[in-house]
Amino acid sequence: MARGTRGIGVGDPAPDFTLPAQSGTPVRLHDRLGERVVVLYFYPKDDTPGCTAEACAFRDSHEVFAEAGAEVIGISSDSVDRHAAFADRHGLPFTLLSDKGGAVRKSYGVPSVLGLLPGRVTYVIDRQGVVRHVFNSMTVVDKHVTEALEVVRGLAAVED
Repeated sequence: MARGTRGIGVGDPAPDFTLPAQSGTPVRLHDRLGERVVVLYFYPKDDTPGCTAEACAFRDSHEVFAEAGAEVIGISSDSVDRHAAFADRHGLPFTLLSDKGGAVRKSYGVPSVLGLLPGRVTYVIDRQGVVRHVFNSMTVVDKHVTEALEVVRGLAAVED
């Protein structure tokens, strides 16, 4: 995979991975593709203001994503137990994956902010496993949801 330091971009194949969900069950990305589009969002940390706002925005749009044929999956380096508590506290109906050590984050080339804080990047991956959209912003949290939904709807229209 010759992607250099730019990270995964539009048109690139999404790197496959298997990580534990908040239930402890392993989830493999490529097992989730085929029938649906995957909205994969990397975020810094459970229970921080921006991350909670983003998770709740995805929660509030969950049915709209599902109706458009997409599954939302969140990833951070928090533990399975922290994810379970975070999902329970905020009623999150989607999968949160624990990327301890950040290997998957690195494979996607998600940047860090000031070299310390893990970045906030959303990828929309089509049914064939190709990245169709990338949005990177630490501060414009709601745009992660609105842009992803726009792309998902566009893909649904093309694939139907």
